[in-house]
Amino acid sequence: MAVALMRALHTRSDPQPIICDPWGDRLVPEAARRAIESVALAKMDAPENLSAPGAREAALDALLRASPAYTNVITRARFSEDALLKAVSRGIRQYVLLGAGFDSFALRTPAEAQHLEIFEVDHPATQSLKKSRLAECGLSVGPRVHFVAADLAVEQLEQALVEAGFRRDTPAFFSWLGVTMYLPRDANLAALRAIANCASTGSELVFNYIDQAAFGGTDREFAPEFAQVQKLVTAMGEPFLSGFHPATLATELRAVGLELQQDIGEPELTQSLDPGSINGLIPIAALHTARARVLE
Repeated sequence: MAVALMRALHTRSDPQPIICDPWGDRLVPEAARRAIESVALAKMDAPENLSAPGAREAALDALLRASPAYTNVITRARFSEDALLKAVSRGIRQYVLLGAGFDSFALRTPAEAQHLEIFEVDHPATQSLKKSRLAECGLSVGPRVHFVAADLAVEQLEQALVEAGFRRDTPAFFSWLGVTMYLPRDANLAALRAIANCASTGSELVFNYIDQAAFGGTDREFAPEFAQVQKLVTAMGEPFLSGFHPATLATELRAVGLELQQDIGEPELTQSLDPGSINGLIPIAALHTARARVLE
Protein backbone atom coordinates (compact mmCIF):
# COMPACT_ATOMS: atom_id res chain seq x y z
CA MET A 1 0.00 0.00 0.00
CA ALA A 2 2.95 2.33 0.64
CA VAL A 3 4.10 1.57 -2.90
CA ALA A 4 0.70 2.60 -4.28
CA LEU A 5 0.86 5.83 -2.26
CA MET A 6 4.37 6.56 -3.59
CA ARG A 7 3.18 6.25 -7.17
CA ALA A 8 0.26 8.57 -6.46
CA LEU A 9 2.52 11.08 -4.72
CA HIS A 10 4.90 11.17 -7.67
CA THR A 11 1.99 11.63 -10.06
CA ARG A 12 0.46 14.60 -8.26
CA SER A 13 3.46 16.43 -6.86
CA ASP A 14 6.73 15.83 -8.71
CA PRO A 15 7.52 18.47 -11.40
CA GLN A 16 7.50 16.17 -14.47
CA PRO A 17 6.06 12.75 -13.51
CA ILE A 18 7.33 9.81 -15.55
CA ILE A 19 4.28 7.70 -14.64
CA CYS A 20 0.63 8.64 -14.25
CA ASP A 21 -0.88 6.58 -11.46
CA PRO A 22 -3.14 8.53 -9.08
CA TRP A 23 -5.08 5.51 -7.85
CA GLY A 24 -3.17 4.82 -4.64
CA ASP A 25 -4.71 7.89 -3.02
CA ARG A 26 -8.16 6.35 -3.55
CA LEU A 27 -7.56 2.65 -3.11
CA VAL A 28 -5.45 2.59 0.05
CA PRO A 29 -7.78 2.24 3.06
CA GLU A 30 -7.96 5.20 5.40
CA ALA A 31 -6.87 3.05 8.34
CA ALA A 32 -3.70 2.06 6.54
CA ARG A 33 -3.00 5.64 5.52
CA ARG A 34 -3.43 6.79 9.12
CA ALA A 35 -1.09 4.07 10.35
CA ILE A 36 1.61 5.22 7.94
CA GLU A 37 0.93 8.85 8.84
CA SER A 38 1.48 8.07 12.51
CA VAL A 39 4.98 6.87 11.69
CA ALA A 40 5.65 10.08 9.77
CA LEU A 41 4.30 12.30 12.53
CA ALA A 42 6.46 10.56 15.10
CA LYS A 43 9.49 11.67 13.09
CA MET A 44 8.53 15.35 13.07
CA ASP A 45 10.73 17.60 15.19
CA ALA A 46 8.16 20.16 16.29
CA PRO A 47 5.12 18.77 18.15
CA GLU A 48 3.17 21.96 17.47
CA ASN A 49 3.18 21.11 13.78
CA LEU A 50 0.87 18.20 14.47
CA SER A 51 -2.18 20.48 14.63
CA ALA A 52 -1.27 22.66 11.65
CA PRO A 53 -3.61 22.41 8.62
CA GLY A 54 -2.46 19.66 6.29
CA ALA A 55 0.30 18.56 8.71
CA ARG A 56 -0.63 14.89 8.60
CA GLU A 57 -0.78 14.79 4.81
CA ALA A 58 2.48 16.71 4.45
CA ALA A 59 4.23 14.44 6.93
CA LEU A 60 3.07 11.36 5.07
CA ASP A 61 4.24 12.75 1.73
CA ALA A 62 7.63 13.63 3.22
CA LEU A 63 8.01 10.15 4.68
CA LEU A 64 7.14 8.46 1.39
CA ARG A 65 9.45 10.69 -0.64
CA ALA A 66 12.33 10.15 1.81
CA SER A 67 12.03 6.37 1.52
CA PRO A 68 15.04 4.75 -0.19
CA ALA A 69 12.52 2.77 -2.25
CA TYR A 70 10.77 5.83 -3.70
CA THR A 71 12.82 6.18 -6.87
CA ASN A 72 12.83 2.49 -7.71
CA VAL A 73 9.08 2.16 -7.18
CA ILE A 74 8.60 4.76 -9.89
CA THR A 75 11.32 3.80 -12.38
CA ARG A 76 10.62 0.08 -12.29
CA ALA A 77 6.92 0.73 -12.98
CA ARG A 78 7.75 2.88 -16.00
CA PHE A 79 10.33 0.42 -17.34
CA SER A 80 7.98 -2.55 -16.94
CA GLU A 81 4.96 -0.91 -18.52
CA ASP A 82 7.02 0.45 -21.42
CA ALA A 83 8.22 -3.11 -22.04
CA LEU A 84 4.65 -4.40 -21.71
CA LEU A 85 3.32 -2.03 -24.39
CA LYS A 86 6.13 -3.03 -26.75
CA ALA A 87 5.20 -6.67 -26.15
CA VAL A 88 1.56 -5.86 -26.86
CA SER A 89 2.58 -4.32 -30.20
CA ARG A 90 4.23 -7.68 -31.02
CA GLY A 91 1.01 -9.55 -30.30
CA ILE A 92 1.13 -10.51 -26.62
CA ARG A 93 -2.39 -10.70 -25.20
CA GLN A 94 -1.89 -11.82 -21.57
CA TYR A 95 -0.41 -9.81 -18.70
CA VAL A 96 0.50 -11.48 -15.40
CA LEU A 97 1.37 -9.36 -12.36
CA LEU A 98 3.09 -11.48 -9.73
CA GLY A 99 2.72 -9.88 -6.32
CA ALA A 100 0.22 -7.43 -7.80
CA GLY A 101 -0.64 -5.75 -4.50
CA PHE A 102 -2.47 -2.48 -5.11
CA ASP A 103 -1.26 -2.09 -8.69
CA SER A 104 -3.75 -0.06 -10.72
CA PHE A 105 -2.95 -0.95 -14.33
CA ALA A 106 -6.39 -2.52 -14.69
CA LEU A 107 -7.95 0.87 -13.89
CA ARG A 108 -5.76 2.96 -16.21
CA THR A 109 -5.15 0.59 -19.11
CA PRO A 110 -4.12 2.55 -22.23
CA ALA A 111 -6.15 2.15 -25.40
CA GLU A 112 -3.57 -0.07 -27.12
CA ALA A 113 -3.80 -2.60 -24.27
CA GLN A 114 -7.56 -2.72 -23.80
CA HIS A 115 -7.73 -6.26 -25.21
CA LEU A 116 -5.26 -7.69 -22.66
CA GLU A 117 -6.32 -10.45 -20.30
CA ILE A 118 -4.87 -9.33 -16.96
CA PHE A 119 -4.02 -11.81 -14.21
CA GLU A 120 -3.25 -10.26 -10.82
CA VAL A 121 -1.57 -12.86 -8.61
CA ASP A 122 -1.20 -12.28 -4.88
CA HIS A 123 -1.86 -13.71 -1.44
CA PRO A 124 -5.57 -14.36 -0.74
CA ALA A 125 -5.64 -11.80 2.08
CA THR A 126 -4.24 -9.08 -0.17
CA GLN A 127 -6.63 -9.95 -2.97
CA SER A 128 -9.62 -9.88 -0.65
CA LEU A 129 -8.71 -6.44 0.67
CA LYS A 130 -8.11 -5.03 -2.79
CA LYS A 131 -11.40 -6.34 -4.16
CA SER A 132 -13.20 -4.89 -1.15
CA ARG A 133 -11.60 -1.50 -1.75
CA LEU A 134 -12.56 -1.53 -5.42
CA ALA A 135 -16.16 -2.23 -4.45
CA GLU A 136 -16.15 0.45 -1.75
CA CYS A 137 -14.85 2.97 -4.28
CA GLY A 138 -17.55 1.97 -6.77
CA LEU A 139 -14.98 0.74 -9.28
CA SER A 140 -15.34 -2.13 -11.72
CA VAL A 141 -12.44 -3.64 -13.67
CA GLY A 142 -14.52 -5.84 -15.96
CA PRO A 143 -14.25 -9.49 -17.03
CA ARG A 144 -10.78 -9.19 -18.58
CA VAL A 145 -9.20 -8.82 -15.11
CA HIS A 146 -8.67 -12.03 -13.16
CA PHE A 147 -7.79 -11.90 -9.46
CA VAL A 148 -5.69 -14.98 -8.78
CA ALA A 149 -5.68 -15.52 -5.02
CA ALA A 150 -2.77 -17.86 -4.38
CA ASP A 151 -0.14 -18.43 -1.71
CA LEU A 152 2.78 -19.39 -3.94
CA ALA A 153 4.66 -20.73 -0.93
CA VAL A 154 2.31 -23.73 -1.01
CA GLU A 155 0.59 -23.53 -4.42
CA GLN A 156 1.91 -23.98 -7.95
CA LEU A 157 1.90 -20.87 -10.13
CA GLU A 158 0.92 -22.77 -13.26
CA GLN A 159 -2.09 -24.42 -11.66
CA ALA A 160 -3.29 -21.16 -10.12
CA LEU A 161 -3.05 -19.34 -13.44
CA VAL A 162 -4.65 -22.06 -15.56
CA GLU A 163 -7.58 -22.31 -13.14
CA ALA A 164 -8.10 -18.56 -13.62
CA GLY A 165 -8.24 -18.90 -17.41
CA PHE A 166 -4.59 -18.38 -18.35
CA ARG A 167 -3.65 -19.95 -21.68
CA ARG A 168 -0.30 -21.70 -21.68
CA ASP A 169 -0.26 -21.86 -25.48
CA THR A 170 -0.41 -18.07 -25.83
CA PRO A 171 2.56 -15.77 -25.08
CA ALA A 172 2.29 -13.62 -21.97
CA PHE A 173 4.08 -10.75 -20.29
CA PHE A 174 5.01 -11.17 -16.62
CA SER A 175 5.99 -8.45 -14.17
CA TRP A 176 7.62 -9.43 -10.87
CA LEU A 177 8.68 -6.26 -9.11
CA GLY A 178 9.95 -5.59 -5.60
CA VAL A 179 10.02 -9.26 -4.63
CA THR A 180 13.31 -11.07 -5.36
CA MET A 181 15.31 -9.25 -2.68
CA TYR A 182 12.99 -10.56 0.05
CA LEU A 183 13.35 -14.22 -0.96
CA PRO A 184 16.27 -16.64 -0.53
CA ARG A 185 18.21 -17.58 -3.64
CA ASP A 186 16.64 -21.02 -4.07
CA ALA A 187 13.14 -19.55 -3.89
CA ASN A 188 13.98 -16.98 -6.57
CA LEU A 189 15.39 -19.59 -8.93
CA ALA A 190 12.35 -21.80 -8.33
CA ALA A 191 10.01 -18.89 -9.11
CA LEU A 192 11.88 -18.04 -12.31
CA ARG A 193 11.73 -21.67 -13.38
CA ALA A 194 7.99 -21.77 -12.62
CA ILE A 195 7.41 -18.72 -14.81
CA ALA A 196 9.39 -20.26 -17.69
CA ASN A 197 7.56 -23.58 -17.33
CA CYS A 198 4.04 -22.16 -17.41
CA ALA A 199 4.58 -19.67 -20.25
CA SER A 200 4.90 -20.33 -23.96
CA THR A 201 7.97 -19.50 -26.03
CA GLY A 202 8.35 -15.77 -26.61
CA SER A 203 6.72 -14.76 -23.32
CA GLU A 204 8.55 -12.01 -21.46
CA LEU A 205 9.35 -11.19 -17.86
CA VAL A 206 10.50 -8.00 -16.15
CA PHE A 207 11.87 -8.24 -12.60
CA ASN A 208 14.20 -6.28 -10.39
CA TYR A 209 16.96 -7.43 -8.08
CA ILE A 210 19.86 -6.38 -5.86
CA ASP A 211 23.46 -6.83 -6.98
CA GLN A 212 24.71 -9.69 -4.81
CA ALA A 213 27.96 -7.80 -4.25
CA ALA A 214 26.07 -5.40 -1.98
CA PHE A 215 25.51 -8.16 0.56
CA GLY A 216 29.22 -8.51 1.19
CA GLY A 217 29.37 -5.23 3.07
CA THR A 218 32.79 -4.36 1.63
CA ASP A 219 31.99 -3.06 -1.86
CA ARG A 220 32.75 0.65 -1.70
CA GLU A 221 30.18 1.43 -4.38
CA PHE A 222 27.33 -0.05 -2.37
CA ALA A 223 28.32 -0.43 1.30
CA PRO A 224 27.14 2.80 3.06
CA GLU A 225 23.97 3.26 1.03
CA PHE A 226 22.98 -0.40 1.06
CA ALA A 227 23.63 -0.74 4.80
CA GLN A 228 21.20 2.11 5.45
CA VAL A 229 18.47 0.58 3.31
CA GLN A 230 19.01 -2.89 4.75
CA LYS A 231 18.73 -1.50 8.28
CA LEU A 232 15.42 0.15 7.39
CA VAL A 233 13.77 -2.90 5.83
CA THR A 234 15.07 -5.16 8.59
CA ALA A 235 13.47 -2.89 11.20
CA MET A 236 10.19 -3.32 9.29
CA GLY A 237 10.52 -7.09 9.58
CA GLU A 238 11.35 -7.72 5.92
CA PRO A 239 15.15 -7.88 5.51
CA PHE A 240 16.79 -8.27 2.12
CA LEU A 241 17.87 -11.89 1.75
CA SER A 242 19.52 -12.36 -1.64
CA GLY A 243 20.37 -10.96 -5.04
CA PHE A 244 22.01 -11.89 -8.31
CA HIS A 245 25.43 -11.22 -9.79
CA PRO A 246 24.97 -9.13 -12.97
CA ALA A 247 27.93 -10.90 -14.57
CA THR A 248 26.36 -14.34 -14.19
CA LEU A 249 22.66 -13.45 -14.44
CA ALA A 250 22.35 -14.49 -18.10
CA THR A 251 23.79 -17.93 -17.33
CA GLU A 252 21.51 -18.42 -14.33
CA LEU A 253 18.44 -17.40 -16.30
CA ARG A 254 19.30 -19.72 -19.18
CA ALA A 255 19.54 -22.61 -16.72
CA VAL A 256 15.87 -22.10 -15.76
CA GLY A 257 14.60 -21.56 -19.30
CA LEU A 258 14.93 -17.79 -19.76
CA GLU A 259 17.09 -15.65 -22.03
CA LEU A 260 18.29 -12.30 -20.68
CA GLN A 261 17.32 -9.45 -23.01
CA GLN A 262 18.25 -6.42 -20.93
CA ASP A 263 19.79 -5.66 -17.55
CA ILE A 264 20.02 -2.04 -16.44
CA GLY A 265 21.34 -0.56 -13.21
CA GLU A 266 19.14 1.83 -11.27
CA PRO A 267 21.41 4.89 -11.77
CA GLU A 268 21.38 4.41 -15.55
CA LEU A 269 17.64 3.75 -15.61
CA THR A 270 16.90 6.81 -13.50
CA GLN A 271 19.07 9.03 -15.68
CA SER A 272 17.33 7.79 -18.83
CA LEU A 273 13.85 8.44 -17.41
CA ASP A 274 14.56 11.58 -15.39
CA PRO A 275 17.44 13.37 -17.16
CA GLY A 276 18.86 16.21 -15.17
CA SER A 277 17.10 14.88 -12.06
CA ILE A 278 14.13 17.17 -12.68
CA ASN A 279 12.06 15.15 -10.22
CA GLY A 280 14.88 14.80 -7.72
CA LEU A 281 14.88 11.01 -8.00
CA ILE A 282 17.80 9.43 -6.13
CA PRO A 283 18.74 5.92 -7.32
CA ILE A 284 20.13 3.07 -5.25
CA ALA A 285 23.27 1.89 -7.01
CA ALA A 286 22.83 -1.77 -6.03
CA LEU A 287 19.43 -2.15 -7.73
CA HIS A 288 18.95 -3.57 -11.22
CA THR A 289 15.93 -4.15 -13.45
CA ALA A 290 16.04 -7.00 -15.96
CA ARG A 291 13.97 -8.19 -18.89
CA ALA A 292 14.04 -11.80 -20.06
CA ARG A 293 12.32 -13.99 -22.64
CA VAL A 294 11.08 -17.57 -22.34
CA LEU A 295 13.14 -20.04 -24.38
CA GLU A 296 11.83 -22.98 -26.38
